[in-house]
Amino acid sequence: MKTSSLRKAYGEALVEVGSDERVVALEADLGKSTMSVYFQDKYPKRYFQMGIAEQNMISTAAGLSLAGKIPFASSFAVFASGRPYDQIRSSIAIPNLKVMICGSSAGLSDFGDGKTHQSIDDIGIMRVLPHMSVLCPVDAIETKQMVRAMLEHDGPVYLRVCRAELPEITDSNKPYVLGQMTKVKDGKDVVIFACGSMVSQSLKAAKILETKGVSVRIVNLSTIKPLNIEQLKENIKGVKAIITAEEHNIYCGVGSAVAEALSDCSLPIGMVAINDSYGTSAKKYEELLEKYHLTEDDIVQKVMDTLEK
Repeated sequence: MKTSSLRKAYGEALVEVGSDERVVALEADLGKSTMSVYFQDKYPKRYFQMGIAEQNMISTAAGLSLAGKIPFASSFAVFASGRPYDQIRSSIAIPNLKVMICGSSAGLSDFGDGKTHQSIDDIGIMRVLPHMSVLCPVDAIETKQMVRAMLEHDGPVYLRVCRAELPEITDSNKPYVLGQMTKVKDGKDVVIFACGSMVSQSLKAAKILETKGVSVRIVNLSTIKPLNIEQLKENIKGVKAIITAEEHNIYCGVGSAVAEALSDCSLPIGMVAINDSYGTSAKKYEELLEKYHLTEDDIVQKVMDTLEK
């Protein structure tokens, strides 16, 4: 499958929605990495470089929203979610302001900078906030679709973007609707709810499982919150087990969200996630996926173990 950059797609989509003069962009000194510099090049008067000060960036974004603007505030995911948490909670989430937060280089994808720059907790931090929507695109195509949808959404949104180039899976002819989940492969034995980089890992795992006689259904859970319970229950019909796969701590992420929503379900649930630890630095992104058991082989093993239950 063709791979492409989600960060580049975010920057390009930001320029696209910038045709709406209400849109402004704020950056915390990482514009060349988040690719918000594309917006700066096109609309320099509506681009605000806030320096290494995410708290000030979020507070300013709240003020711009109250003034009728639509702010897109970008930084690395670990900084966009954690460093200004109080400002996000008090100034954006509580008053339910239309502020869009882009957490770039999410999960372990900033492989070279180590645990201080790797966000293994951002889904949990953002998911717990009332009013906050949490999105995790599977590829560059869906990233662009999400940015367009964010422009029309009333209320705050957190967008989680992987640093690595990922395979293009999304059908560009099908419109994205905030709140939807998408079945990317049908199967009858087990369903995998995955997000971000773990969708392509799940597709590779499905090929291996088919050689073992296991039919796998894969659902791209790119809208983590709000979670569509009706669609969730529809996608577990007929299967023997449920698997969740995410590049995030096993606590408070996608696995937790699915288990909470299906608390009255009798099917066994297996979770592929980071086992409650911080990341580390590496020469390649793939080294970290292997170290933290986020590969297709790990998904295969989790499926087989869960089916045995």
